[in-house]
Amino acid sequence: MSMRTRAGKKISLTNYEELLAVPTIEGASDIPLDQLHEFKGHPFHVVDDEAMDELVESIKAKGVLSPAIARKRPEGGFELISGHRRTHAARRAGLDKIPVFVKDYSDDEAVCIMVDSNIQRERILPSEKAFALKMKMDAMRHQGFRSDLTSDQNELRSTSDQNGPKLMSNQIGMMYGMSSSQVKRYIRLIHLLPELLSLVDQEKIKVTNAVEISFLSVDVQKQVLAYIKNGHSLTKNKIMQLRNCDTDTTDSAEVDKILHGQTKPVEIRQIVLTNRELGKYFPNQVTEKEIKRQIIHLLDEWKARG
Repeated sequence: MSMRTRAGKKISLTNYEELLAVPTIEGASDIPLDQLHEFKGHPFHVVDDEAMDELVESIKAKGVLSPAIARKRPEGGFELISGHRRTHAARRAGLDKIPVFVKDYSDDEAVCIMVDSNIQRERILPSEKAFALKMKMDAMRHQGFRSDLTSDQNELRSTSDQNGPKLMSNQIGMMYGMSSSQVKRYIRLIHLLPELLSLVDQEKIKVTNAVEISFLSVDVQKQVLAYIKNGHSLTKNKIMQLRNCDTDTTDSAEVDKILHGQTKPVEIRQIVLTNRELGKYFPNQVTEKEIKRQIIHLLDEWKARG
């Protein structure tokens, strides 16, 4: 069966354990390690750290207690869906085969299970989370879920409809204990230059700042990268200045002026509404957080209408 044909199968959005539905090792097949291949586009890194050393020692003593999950590849062998760390540890432990549940999952099912089985790791890099969430969202989009990631590269929009079906970012957020905004912001990170994304993983750039940088053009991002590599600190104010001036006509000299503090800082605007003004539209029991959310939602709708 071709990968294209399998991609058309409908998936149900259950979690990893429900899709697995096999609580014990019974039913697993012993598959040679040289027949197990990494999942295509696997966003999670397998690292030889202290936790991996402990897993290797555990496998040497007890074997692989929890089977991996894989599916057959059209070109031969098996594609790992879950169990990349166990497979690597088994190789280090000197095993030549491990127990594997071989499943006939579609591309979208396989992506969802792969993401679900890895994203709750104790330590996960921002880049791993970004690409994993994007893969999950793409799999859901193939099944007809509504996307609320705007095609406009100049903003992040929240288009949640309380009366309609939950949007993909809401669905995904509920699965992984994240807000819709967090999901969308992490996915924005995939628009960073790889070198900048690596700095985010190294905690040299804050995720919140990285999201704003992701909206900059490739050329401006290259200048930002060079600026950081030269030991400079990039402030939120400078990032916002870059976003405001980043157009097709922006030249490198103008970007340099902003980076090296030769332009006026962006003026932060604050608009204050009195209780009397708010009282016309919101009862007293409505919280400030809810009022802000409603105002932003209405402004988004107004902007979308052009």
